[in-house]
Amino acid sequence: MKNLTCCGTECMQCGLYGNMCKGCNEVCGKVFHAPKGQACSIYDCAVGKHGYKSCAECNDLPCDVWRATKDPSMTEEEFEENIKGRVGNLNCLMRGKEN
Repeated sequence: MKNLTCCGTECMQCGLYGNMCKGCNEVCGKVFHAPKGQACSIYDCAVGKHGYKSCAECNDLPCDVWRATKDPSMTEEEFEENIKGRVGNLNCLMRGKEN
């Protein structure tokens, strides 16, 4: 998977990538939706606090930090599907490293 963020989002699949957003990894988590000058709370936790390359290294995936970042335009069902997809991406990433 190309351009996978620490939370499992595929940048290339996002309509904002390349327009409003350069990608989480490229801007050290300081993406457009994070508070100005600060990293996204997921990036800050995984990379800043724990020194992980991604949330895939965390035993608490998905955690309360993830749940606190729900896009208010999403329904609960959409958000849960989004989380499942990102966890799946991270699981694929980890399986690829095991081979």
